Amino acid sequence: MNSRITDNGEQIDRKTTRSICDAVGERLQQSLRPEPSRLSSHLQHLMDELRKRDSENRRRPPN
Repeated sequence: MNSRITDNGEQIDRKTTRSICDAVGERLQQSLRPEPSRLSSHLQHLMDELRKRDSENRRRPPN
C-alpha cells in the first residue's frame, strides 16, 4: 500500500481556529454537563462567580 497524504486544504486563520475551538468546547460542556450536586451556599457562590468570569473572558477579543 503506497499512499501519500497531501495537504491541498486551505489554512485557516487564528481567529477562525479560536471560534471553532470555543464552539466545540461549548457543545462538549452542554453534552457532558454533570448532574446537579448539593454544594454549600458558599461553594455554589464561588462556582457561579467562576462561570461568570469565564463567560466574560470569552467575550473579550483575543490579543
